Amino acid sequence: MRGLKFSILLLLGFAFSGFTGCAQATAVSSAQVPPLPSGMARVWFFRPSLTPQFGAVTAFAPLIYANGAPVAAIAPGTTFYRDFPPETYRFTVQPYGLPTGQGTTLQLAAGTQDYLQVDWVSSWTQGYPEAGWSFAPNTFAILSMAPQVAQAYIPTLAYLGPR
Repeated sequence: MRGLKFSILLLLGFAFSGFTGCAQATAVSSAQVPPLPSGMARVWFFRPSLTPQFGAVTAFAPLIYANGAPVAAIAPGTTFYRDFPPETYRFTVQPYGLPTGQGTTLQLAAGTQDYLQVDWVSSWTQGYPEAGWSFAPNTFAILSMAPQVAQAYIPTLAYLGPR
């Protein structure tokens, strides 16, 4: 019995080390990022690594949408970008909790870069006061971030390239 427990723990350890190896990626450097194509706007998407208090939420990779069309899923601790033609876009994210209708609208102009963070937020902060301070489902939100803050933060995340 003792040998069986040890074998199971050993197999779980190998499996976990395989998962952590898959999650590793390089940090973004300006040499890796191609220049912005003429006439396009770039939007950077990023998601911080979550603290252990959020438990199973770290397994979620919610989909990001631009004007209702899927852009890509985003895992914790990662960043990627997408180039868009200039126009007005409403960015939303799959909620995994109360669907709040939260989104961020951006007027993209050629030659610009914008920064959107996907984060796990309390539902009551997104217009659901009835959720109160009790244990109510939280949700994902997509929030605009100042370029100076985002440009300092993005190099600490795993760079996934264009999506």
